[in-house]
Order: sequence, then structure tokens, then C-alpha cells
Amino acid sequence: MRFRLKFYRMLTIVTMIAALGGTLIVPAVGAKTVDRESEARFAQELGLSQKSVNKQTSISRADAAGLMARALKLDNKKAPNAGFKDVPKSSEKAVNSLIHAGILEKNSKKFGSKDALTRGELAVWIAKAFKLKGNTETDFTDVPAKYEELIGAVVLYGIADGISETEFGYSQKVSLSEFITMLQSALKAPDYQLRVLHVNDTHANIENTPRQISAIYEHRKGNTNNLLLHAGDVFSGTLYFNEFKGLADLELMNLAGFDAMTFGNHEFDLGSEALAPFVQKAKFPFVSANVDFSEDALMKNLAFDTYTNKAKNGKIYDGIIKTINGEKVGIFGLTTAETASISSPGDVKFEDYINSAKASVKAFKKQGVDKIIALTHLGYNDGGGDNDLELANQVEGIDVIVGGHSHTQLSEPVVVEKYKEPTVIVQANEYSKFLGELDVSFDKKGKVIAYNGELITIDEKNTDGSYVFADDSAAAQILAKYKPIVDAKKKQVVGSTTVDLIGGNPAARTGETNLGNLIADGMLAKAKTINPNTVIALQNGGGVRTTLKAGPITLADVMTVLPFSNALAIMEITGSELKAALEHSVSVAPSASGGFLQVAGMRFTYDSSKPAGTRIQTVEVLQNGEYTALSDTATYFAATNIFTAKGGDGYSVFGDIYADGRVSEPGFVDWEIFSDYIQSFPEQTVSPVVEGRIINTAN
Repeated sequence: MRFRLKFYRMLTIVTMIAALGGTLIVPAVGAKTVDRESEARFAQELGLSQKSVNKQTSISRADAAGLMARALKLDNKKAPNAGFKDVPKSSEKAVNSLIHAGILEKNSKKFGSKDALTRGELAVWIAKAFKLKGNTETDFTDVPAKYEELIGAVVLYGIADGISETEFGYSQKVSLSEFITMLQSALKAPDYQLRVLHVNDTHANIENTPRQISAIYEHRKGNTNNLLLHAGDVFSGTLYFNEFKGLADLELMNLAGFDAMTFGNHEFDLGSEALAPFVQKAKFPFVSANVDFSEDALMKNLAFDTYTNKAKNGKIYDGIIKTINGEKVGIFGLTTAETASISSPGDVKFEDYINSAKASVKAFKKQGVDKIIALTHLGYNDGGGDNDLELANQVEGIDVIVGGHSHTQLSEPVVVEKYKEPTVIVQANEYSKFLGELDVSFDKKGKVIAYNGELITIDEKNTDGSYVFADDSAAAQILAKYKPIVDAKKKQVVGSTTVDLIGGNPAARTGETNLGNLIADGMLAKAKTINPNTVIALQNGGGVRTTLKAGPITLADVMTVLPFSNALAIMEITGSELKAALEHSVSVAPSASGGFLQVAGMRFTYDSSKPAGTRIQTVEVLQNGEYTALSDTATYFAATNIFTAKGGDGYSVFGDIYADGRVSEPGFVDWEIFSDYIQSFPEQTVSPVVEGRIINTAN
């Protein structure tokens, strides 16, 4: 089955007392998993011997009704007589109670007491008995349309499998053993299962969105227990944003059918002048518990300081309550407080995220909501002062955190188990490369008891080279309105150079180049506008992809040099850590390495004839207009791209700094930083030179 939830990773061994009083059973992983010892105990409670269970190849409808009524402890006394002519006296009360409970239907004067119960009939009984919902479509060809949703729900909850990919075995006789197994699985199944589809930090990368929407449809199809969430940063990153201010993205998001979005820091890059129309035209609500819009003239009438079950599209709420197949799910939003310093929020204020989260949980609990999702743009382990790990460790009662901001590729969910109820954290990297999918199971008290999560690759291809997810036709038509305009924009001249700008392999991977200097200088200039204490910039040579000839520089040229759209990061680094990084930078010199660092705000010498790890000779940092020797014990702020900051190109020292929470992620994209820097020069003309920032003394 395509949509069966798989709970392979158990958070804890949760025991539940079955309806039979005293039988201890464990949440099911799947219908094929049979605990024979538990089954024997269960059969004994029903008054059956293991010998009879093993021997009996079928079970009559009358006997099955008796066993199910006993298992469910139905009140036989209050059930009126259903009036069947063929039900034996011994089974009459059981059949009456099942009819009265709505589990069985009376469509004729005969019950068919002696007829063998089929797999399909049993599945329908179970679905009705336990009020299972969630799967409206199956691949089974032998299931009557009227029962497709009920049987789909039984499969969804892991109570039964089909006998093949296309057959459930609807008319196949069910053995007594299989009856016991399915009924026991139903008794111990979770109370509720929810599928959360999620994306974050898409940053106007919409050219693969038609494929992403196909993936959304595929993984949502038929499963009515689902949500589609965006954890922020739709704005900024490509020319689609520069041209259309998020509205191209929004048209595709509206088509996809998002349930909610929270704000990323980049949503405020152009102030409320761009954000207000984006919100107003959305066909979904926004959640934002720690952002105060009350002083912003354009936004204040869109925002409501409440937690509502009547959310309207194009409005902002602290949190919303979605009723999904009868169950209340609360969703609240949080945005990093760094936004005040790394974006342009104007009169918008950002409140403490921990206090806001605690207030959100309290508000939901007061309204009887016990399944709570935090939709956040804080960063998984971001060093900016607020992040998802801290949120999970400081706030009790959050079941799921769907995160963004740090562009973290969490291939599997992360679980924090500090409190009685665990918190599951997910994040889906960046740029619409993935669709995150989390299947989470709750018990009757709203506690997460099991989960399974993955990132679905949007650009995955079949063996014939075609995409696994073909473009959704409606989405492709929307994209076609915008793409020609962006393609034309790429031809725009952003500046010129009087000299060849040297990059590519091997030049930028073996030594200082004028293009490497120019890119690093632009990165440092941008970082200083965010954190004035930033003194160094580091650009991996492997990211400087090509040389540009003297003459005009177009946006297409800029994007060819920096094609990966790596975001800016600012790290707090000690002198000794920086020296270790420089040793790694030159460890294979004079051979080429993508990790060879182009630098700004510093200069260093090394000797490639010495053993790796002992090559750095001198390091000086430019501070207050003068170069001074690097101090091993001093702390410096250094700008780089997020790929390098997370340990890319083998920079374990940077990876450790990132893991230690000493990296801030303002998130501005490298090609745009470079383009803006070129345009900051008089007449937008650059003439960079090699300055002796990096010298190999062995030459």
C-alpha cells in the first residue's frame, strides 16, 4: 500500500491495557509482526485454546461477533433485538450489541450466522469499531467502493496488509488465528496517526516546484490525516524574488494547498511593503506567536493575537487549531529574534521565543488540544541565540517541531526526550530540493508513541533519465508565466571588470586569485553590516567555479561563478581554530583542493614542503587598519558560506564550531552579495589584483 504509515522507530515501549482487562500489549509495528506468546494470552482471555486457534481455518460470522463483542466489552443489556431469524441464542446478545454500536449493518432478515467471515468483512468491522479514518484510496481492485476508505484505514494503521499489491483478499475466508491477530492489533493500535508534509527555506527556488507539487500530491493522495506546512523564508534568493517579490512563489503555494506558514527572517527583507500583499493573497493562514505586528501600519490589521479554530486565509494568528478527521491539532509559529538585526522588519517586534512557546502550549491545552506542532524559523542548532533543540529542551508539551532557518538536512527526525512526552524535530534542508514527510503516531492522551520520517528527493531520476516526479501540469503553466522574464533578466549587466577575473580549477584551488579576493571582500563587507565585529572572510576555492574575461559582467556570469546559492554564515572562532582551518586549507598544496580558502581581512604564509599540519608559518589579521599577529587565545568573528561553516570540504573544525552553536546564519545568498558588491564600486567597475594575502614560501 502506498500510504501505509510505517513506525519503525519506537520512541518507547508503551504498554496499554487492552479492553480484555489486564492483557499487556505493545503498539503494533505492522500486521505481519505476530507475537505468538501475546497472541496465546489474548486468545486465552477470549476463552480459546491455542490448539483451536492453530487448527481452525475459518470462523463463522456468529462466532466472530461473539468474540468481538467480548473483546470490546460491549454492553449487551441495552442493545435492542435486531430481529435476525438465523442467529443462535448463544450469539444473539453479541450480534445485537454490535448492531447497536454501529459496527454491523442490518440489510436483511438474515445475519448469515453460519457463513464464514471474510477478511474484508472483518476489516470493515474493525474500522467501524475503532472509528479509524485517514485513507480514502487504495490500490486494491477487489474492494467495493463503499468500503474502500474503511479498509484503507485498517491498512493505514498497520492492522492488516493486502494479500498482494492489488488485492486485499476481500472475499477470502479469515482464519481464527488471523482474526485474533487483527483484532489484537486493532486493540493495541495508536489512537491517531498524522502525516506532516513540510518544506522550509525555499528562497524563491521555484523552477523545480512543479515537481515538488507532484510529490506533495503523491504523498498526500488518499491520506486525509495530513498537513502541509512551510517553515519560512520564501523570500530572497533568486531572480524570481527580485522580480516578483514572492508572488510567483505564492501562486504555486496556493495551488499546492498549504495549511499554514510561519515567517522567516527574509520575509522582512523589503519591509512590510512586500510582506503585506504576500500575506493578503495567500490561500492559507500564517502562524506567528512571538512576532508583534501591532505597530506596523500595513500589517497590524492582518494579525490577530489569538489561537483560533476559525482561521481565515491571508491572516496571521499566534496559533491555529485544525480539526483533522475529528482530532484537534494545534499549530503555532516562531521566528528568530535575529531578524531584528539581519533583516529590515521596521516597526515589527520580536518577543522571547521560549515564553511565547510556553504561552502557546498553555493556550492550546486550555482549548482541549493535545497534539501540538511548533512551526519554527529558529534553526536546528543555530548559534543566533534561539534554536529548535533549545526549544524542545525548555518547553514541555510540544509534540512536533517543524523547523527552518539553518537549512539543516535532517534525513531522519531527531527526538528530544527530556519530558514525559517526547518532541520530534524535522527540517527539510533548502531550495525545494526535498519534501519532508513525517508520520507520527499518538496515543489516546496525545502523546507521541512512534514516528517515521524521511526527506523525499524532488529531483530524483529514473534509470531512463526522466524525473520520478514529473512536473504537475497546472504548476508548470504557472511557472511558464514567470520564467521567460527571469531568463531575460539574467542577461542584465550588473557591472564590468577591467581585468580578467581568475577563478575555476585549478587557479582558485591552489592559490590566491583576484576573483577569490573580490568575492571574499564582498562577503566581509556584507557581514560587517550585520555584525560590525566581523573581521575575516573565508571563501572555499571550490565554490569559485570559473574565470570571467575582462568586460561586462551579467547576472548570468555572476551565477556561473557562484552557482550553488550558498548562504552567508558568521562564526565565532578562536585563533587556534582558525590556524587549524588554514592548515587544512593548504594540506594538499600545491595540488588542487576545493577546500583551499580565498580570504579577506587577513593574510598568511605557508610552506608546502613541510608535512601537512605543520605548514602554516604566519597569520595576520587586519584590525583597525593594521595587520596584527593572530592570537591563538583571542576570539574572532569570521564570515564564510554555510557549506563551509557546516564542515564542508572536510573542515571538521568548522563543523565542531557549528555544532557548538557558534555560527549565526543571516542567510544572504552568495551570488546576490557578490552582485551587490560589484555595483557598489564607482561606475560599477572592478579591477581586483593579487595582493599577497596567501603566500607559499616553498616557491
